[in-house]
Amino acid sequence: MSATPTSTFVIVGAGLAGAKAAETLRAEGFDGRLLLLGEEAERPYERPPLSKAYLRGETDRDSLYVHQDAFYADNDIELRPSTPVRSIHPASRQLQLATGERIGYRRLLLATGAVPRRLPLPGMDLDGVHYLRTRSDADGLAAAARAEHVVVVGTGWIGSEAAASLRQLGREVTLMGPDTAPLVRVLGPEVAAVYRDLHADHGVRLQLGTRVAGLRGNGRVEAVVTEDGRTIDCDLVLIGAGAVPRTELAEAAGLPVRDGGLVNEQLEAVGAAGVYAAGDVAAAWHPRYQTYLHVEHWANALNQGPAAARNMLGRSLPYARLPYFYSDQYDLGMEYSGLAASWDRVVVRGDLATRQFIAFWLQDQRVVAGMNANVWDVTESIQALIRSGRPVDPARLADPDIPLD
Repeated sequence: MSATPTSTFVIVGAGLAGAKAAETLRAEGFDGRLLLLGEEAERPYERPPLSKAYLRGETDRDSLYVHQDAFYADNDIELRPSTPVRSIHPASRQLQLATGERIGYRRLLLATGAVPRRLPLPGMDLDGVHYLRTRSDADGLAAAARAEHVVVVGTGWIGSEAAASLRQLGREVTLMGPDTAPLVRVLGPEVAAVYRDLHADHGVRLQLGTRVAGLRGNGRVEAVVTEDGRTIDCDLVLIGAGAVPRTELAEAAGLPVRDGGLVNEQLEAVGAAGVYAAGDVAAAWHPRYQTYLHVEHWANALNQGPAAARNMLGRSLPYARLPYFYSDQYDLGMEYSGLAASWDRVVVRGDLATRQFIAFWLQDQRVVAGMNANVWDVTESIQALIRSGRPVDPARLADPDIPLD
């Protein structure tokens, strides 16, 4: 049986982006049929706490949810968990569920998110090897985190945050990756050294400049083998090697994909009218940067979902927000704004040694990104500096007595 498509909007992906899009559609007056289809067996929840407070048992599962349980019925949103989508057909404006059911739509939003990157190495199917993306992943990791020695493979955000949480739970933790410091690819060597020293000060064993060749064990993981032939004994491994956008539906439908589904600045798929994408799955044309940006962070899902919803209603509003993310590791909290694909100078206001500072990434004396670490209520000022595009005096930028404004 096929649903009437003329007034039907469908959101594929019931994470933060999808849930906020559904909320916005109703808030903005859409009164047609609205379906929110999710693969997981529960209603939409937020992911950032999974590597932090939730993993450490400091917050419960109810605190993760985007909306109260009654929200969806109260707003006539057909939330359908455990409902995988098999295919989408933009030409006929239909999609097919894994059950075979076909649904017609007038507007479709892809908010399918991302999945952890799998490492094609020996031993990855052993018991005791974990990834961290879903709530059930976090539950499984927390239950298994009674393990004595954990090796975390990957020095990006997930790996670094999870290593901190596991160390705070009292586990012996080795953090391993091919780079010279955690987060160095994003932050550069000077600021990344702060995180290297932070983890070392909290007793994490750092194996930097180290690649994994495989895992060893008899049914269950017992050691990590490095490319230079060393073995590191462990009873739990967490792979945090990044994420891959879930673009299978878009690719199978013939939509253009490049590190995410390509969408224009109104978040509409290139070459497919009526199909939109938001959150981790999207690579959206950014009018400021004049390129397609794929941003895998909470704030992007939070804001892009509603932006897509408004454009699904015909508002034609460009999505031009600056990238923003935050991270909490031990007693160091930070916020990062902007995009530093390249830079020629880093200016620090404050003291890296005390871990209370603002760092600015400059290109041609213009601020392209800024990060405040244990310094608060300055994000708007940092973003104003980035948006202005004006040359700055590095000495004044570094002087804490001169207001950022």
